[in-house]
Amino acid sequence: MTKGYWMVHVEVENAEAFKAYITAVMDVFAKYGARYLARGGQFEAVEGRERPRNTIVEFPSYQVAVDCWHSPEYQAVKALRENAGRVDITIVEGYEGLQPGS
Repeated sequence: MTKGYWMVHVEVENAEAFKAYITAVMDVFAKYGARYLARGGQFEAVEGRERPRNTIVEFPSYQVAVDCWHSPEYQAVKALRENAGRVDITIVEGYEGLQPGS
């Protein structure tokens, strides 16, 4: 089964609202078997638009990643960050094919 990922790029404008979202989303992510691969931290935007906060969330499968997004639990939590800033989220399917050096 190929994993799924949320690629998240955030520019926080209301730190308190965003903090409430981060606290609440942990339970939703736990329910869907998600884990953080990258969360905030140092980055270098080498091409294209940047946001100061970047996160990669891994899910057991692409379908679970999509299901989590559409779940009533996540949509309720998402409402906490509606006015917290600018957010771009893309859900992508993992890749298990040919790799460099293979």
